[in-house]
Amino acid sequence: MVISRILQPFIEKELFKGKIIILYGARRTGKTTLVKEIRNKYNGKSGYFSCDEPDIRDAFTEKTSTELKKILGDNKLVILDEAQRVKNIGITLKLIADNIKNIQVIATGSSSFDLSNMVIEPLTGRKREFFLFPLTIEELQPLYSAMEISRLVQRWMILGLYPEIVISETDAEKNLKEIARSYSYKDILQFQNIRNPEILEKLLQALSVQSGNEVSYNELADLLQIDKNTVSGYIRILEKAFIIFRLGPFSRNLRTELKKLRKIYFYDTGIRNALINNFNPLHLRQDTGSLWENFLISERRKYLFNHGLDIQSYYWRTKQQQEIDYLEEGAGKMRAFEIKWKKESFKTPEIFSKTYPGCPVGLINNKNYFNFCTSEDI
Repeated sequence: MVISRILQPFIEKELFKGKIIILYGARRTGKTTLVKEIRNKYNGKSGYFSCDEPDIRDAFTEKTSTELKKILGDNKLVILDEAQRVKNIGITLKLIADNIKNIQVIATGSSSFDLSNMVIEPLTGRKREFFLFPLTIEELQPLYSAMEISRLVQRWMILGLYPEIVISETDAEKNLKEIARSYSYKDILQFQNIRNPEILEKLLQALSVQSGNEVSYNELADLLQIDKNTVSGYIRILEKAFIIFRLGPFSRNLRTELKKLRKIYFYDTGIRNALINNFNPLHLRQDTGSLWENFLISERRKYLFNHGLDIQSYYWRTKQQQEIDYLEEGAGKMRAFEIKWKKESFKTPEIFSKTYPGCPVGLINNKNYFNFCTSEDI
């Protein structure tokens, strides 16, 4: 079963405009499937090169533009999968962009810290970047009725939305643990010669437990017995590997608003649950509220990225513990939301209403979440 990805038409719209297409995304989110779907439209005039293969890496390493023309032949579309494996890939892509006309290159990378660092300078003004995340409710909508989605959403909260987990119901927990503990680390541990997987795993487990709560780098450093700057560095790397993302506090008018702490969420709640080895159903869990919050905010973030919307996301909280889970600002509008699994009413903190009178606050629960995940108009 091939699931259509929201990004595909956006990528296809940018083809043959003189730019190298860069597609980032964690391993096993479906990058190879996506680029091969695009390739199918160019029968006989496309080439696919997996840079995980040593001979392919050698073929594209430190070659002249003349040599590259021979390698690429008469292909119109060329795909370099896991392009960060090629030494000095940025220079190679620059030579193609500058010297080989009427050809479109799509380069994929499973970590932005590798590929992005390699192409940022050579491809200035020559690239268009996209990010592919695990599946979304919006992408699954054509396959399921509204009733089916309402039944499946609890499974997706627990097991996440990696394509292979959604498509196959067998060995889901085993496969998730493999993704979490093997593939997630494969690129991370190679970056900057990180040689302590135990600390990395403990950090991820700590972040999993604190998902949806404010995170203090000082407290994490004390817990793990490492330097605060090391914690900060590891978290940045985990972000660039598309495992976690940060949500900062919104503050503008009140001295009592928090300004320094942040919340950390996982792009996929299945990975989060695998890290703490908790695949229990919701009625047996004590973290249903935070799990639901993580799931929905991740879905919203993926929606905004997929559609290229320039909207900033925050949470709001005061030192007196008054808070709102999620706030968006963009296109001249502010919107805020409290996220609860079953709660059907919510009283907006009075101080928030007085300070930001033009900002509506809505409640998102397990009955009305669909538009929050699939529409700009919420």
